[in-house]
Amino acid sequence: MIKKMVQHGNSSALIIDKPILELLKINSDTPLEISTDGKNIIISPVHDKNRLKKLDKSLDHINKKYRDTLKKLAE
Repeated sequence: MIKKMVQHGNSSALIIDKPILELLKINSDTPLEISTDGKNIIISPVHDKNRLKKLDKSLDHINKKYRDTLKKLAE
């Protein structure tokens, strides 16, 4: 399946078809982990609450450590 990114405000978005969402048992409220292997984007649903807590802790750390840089990127 080939998809194109769509403009969403100042960002780009990837529309995921409903059959794929159903297959993965995810919806618009499901937290997703986005990672890369250096060549591909890997999007995975986070169903493990402990993993979600670890992700939130990591995001908090990154946001605190790189707050100024992230603000500049958002401008």
